[in-house]
Amino acid sequence: MLNVGKIEEGFVLDHIKAGKSMSIYHHLQLDKLDCPVAIIKNARSNKMGKKDILKVECDINTLDLDVLAVIDHNITVNVIKNGEIVTKKALSLPKEIKNVIHCKNPRCITSIEQGLPHIFVLADEKKEVYRCKYCEEKFDRRSL
Repeated sequence: MLNVGKIEEGFVLDHIKAGKSMSIYHHLQLDKLDCPVAIIKNARSNKMGKKDILKVECDINTLDLDVLAVIDHNITVNVIKNGEIVTKKALSLPKEIKNVIHCKNPRCITSIEQGLPHIFVLADEKKEVYRCKYCEEKFDRRSL
């Protein structure tokens, strides 16, 4: 049995689809933080069969929930203070995201204007589809 110690302050991301933890690690830019991070891959789960878990010991205000929701809005976010879970946050797809995903359309203004932010708007919540604010290029968030 694998044993990863508890954290004093930070967050635990639970119910991550198996194999997605490294993508989340990079999208949340956890490699740029100077704090302990535990990545547990392919843990047994009664609910999911297999799952990944991320434990991050850092200031709880560093987590960008919009980025996390775009990757997988079914992830459970447990906020930890003084070694105990104080809040469980539910994620929902944000209406608009900025500089998380990039437009792949070579004719989009974001391809020409390098300083322009990449903004995507939630076009279809049921199908979880985002579109570029400038050219309406479709981005399916399930490809993350």
